[in-house]
Amino acid sequence: MKLLVANRGEIAVRIMRGAAEMGVATVAVAPRDDAGSLHTGKADECVALPGAGAAAYLDIEAVVAAAVETGCDAVHPGYGFLAENAAFAERCADAGLVFVGPRAGTLRLFGDKARARAAAVEAGVPVVRGIDRAVALDEARAFFDALPEGRAMMVKALAGGGGRGSRMVERAGDVADAFERCRAEAQAAFGDGGLYVEEFVGRARHVEVQILGDADGAVAHLGERECSVQRRFQKIVEVAPAPALDDGLRGRIVDAAVRFAARVGYRSAGTFEFLVDADGAASEGGAASAGGAYAFIEANARLQVEHTVTEEVWGVDIVKAQLRLAQGATIADLGLDAPREPRGHAVQARVCMEAVRPDGAILPTSGTLAAYEAPSGPGVRTDGFGYAGYETSLGYDSLLAKVVGHSPSADFGDAVARTARALAEFRVEGVGTNLAFLQAILAHPDFLAGRVHTRFVDENIAELAAAQAPRAFVTP
Repeated sequence: MKLLVANRGEIAVRIMRGAAEMGVATVAVAPRDDAGSLHTGKADECVALPGAGAAAYLDIEAVVAAAVETGCDAVHPGYGFLAENAAFAERCADAGLVFVGPRAGTLRLFGDKARARAAAVEAGVPVVRGIDRAVALDEARAFFDALPEGRAMMVKALAGGGGRGSRMVERAGDVADAFERCRAEAQAAFGDGGLYVEEFVGRARHVEVQILGDADGAVAHLGERECSVQRRFQKIVEVAPAPALDDGLRGRIVDAAVRFAARVGYRSAGTFEFLVDADGAASEGGAASAGGAYAFIEANARLQVEHTVTEEVWGVDIVKAQLRLAQGATIADLGLDAPREPRGHAVQARVCMEAVRPDGAILPTSGTLAAYEAPSGPGVRTDGFGYAGYETSLGYDSLLAKVVGHSPSADFGDAVARTARALAEFRVEGVGTNLAFLQAILAHPDFLAGRVHTRFVDENIAELAAAQAPRAFVTP
């Protein structure tokens, strides 16, 4: 196999490393304005893409042409960009290339969040109350008005993810503005302005399940992750397994993900995401219990940014598993047909090129990295793409590196302490980062006790910003 990696930054480097360990040659792609990105030098070959910025990585014909011209057999899309694009998967197939990911039909199903919700209901998996299709503004207003007093509504893009095209609405007078803003943002980000609405589950936990499926229909899981620490619906810190989660509820959520994946014939790696709400906002007939209620929100038909924490506690290289599944291996071939158990805890902190000011305001930063010294040591993993002299750009995602701390101990605090130590050792100069902000999150007593929810950061932003170590704050 020869593999083209249709991505950039840390995830491209990570995929190339996995491929190299399997003896698979790799090809990188990059437009001229991203030629200095680390991934271009980690592959066996590099092909220049026309255009500039993120749009260059979205050019399906250019990416496929690069793969064909360099004699590649397969394409790995990573995450973001073309990873969940069904048209790209089909174009790869037309060109005789193996798309390392789910089938095009699966991508289309889960790329339409409303269709995915309807499929969950058919599979007997509870969903949050909502409308499972594109809605007009008057329908969004009517849905909000029908909610119980005091409840809020989420307006969400039908396509895409990552928090783009999503807003919470708490007052009837704000529906129209939120709706139009989401429509414009979704159209710009995904080329599709379609929106749907669902009830906002206040103080909910975001728990997701990692699954792997083969071409024969077998599905295995690698447990769940806690992804509740978010800012404006974008994840910041992830943990595996989810701490302080009722074991009965944990089992039901995992079972629901596996059942749903098997029903749709899921192939390759994927993540099924759920909200956990002790107040029971799941749809009627959902899984309310003493351990709380859970509800499906979406499935990400690709590799996730936070796959690292699952790898650390389950001892499975998910990228290598994807490549082997793409080559025809089965779940049994991967040794995943027998029960497995996680080992200890792992915590991932996303180091981004953004400065969190003392008042909580977040400012994107850019510049040339004067220093980049990643942490190391037992149980510490850093997936990044920085190096001294690298000129960063605001034209790309702000994620610079992912710092992962793993401890085999049953004590969650050990993994947190290891990750916090690694963050304190990370030296980045030349651009502002959120390193100190991440340290403040990990030191918060509610985080240490597992008492987090999706509004945790937003509700405590002033406290967390004030707790940042002054020495780690860099004025952009």
